[in-house]
Amino acid sequence: MHGPSRIALAIDPGSSKCGVAVVSLSHAGDTTILHRAVVSSDELVAAIGELRAAHAPDLLVIGSGTGSRELTRQLREEWPSLSILAVDERNTTQMARERYWLHHGRRGWRILLPCSMQVPPEPVDDFAAVILAERALQGN
Repeated sequence: MHGPSRIALAIDPGSSKCGVAVVSLSHAGDTTILHRAVVSSDELVAAIGELRAAHAPDLLVIGSGTGSRELTRQLREEWPSLSILAVDERNTTQMARERYWLHHGRRGWRILLPCSMQVPPEPVDDFAAVILAERALQGN
């Protein structure tokens, strides 16, 4: 069999902005980031609709922190048959920072400090959503 075995659309909810990511898990157990973005909370439902149409995810994952209950209610209202999984957000911000620096690379003085101690110059909510998707797909 070829192609992804499962695709997750993950949301790291926040009060003003949210991270969204679409991640696939292959039969071999490898994950691939198909999409990641930071969107305003006002644009989230529209963004989810577009991502669902483009990627047809098997699973919708929501981080269990800030605003997750209200967002889950809103999404169930919009798409009643949608399967939604709440995933523990513990340590995702620190892990997202590390993932940001792995993805973007570090130069100069930044090489001297551990990734987890550095605050990236832009939001990392999208990387937090990637981590939530990976947790759900890999059963962690």
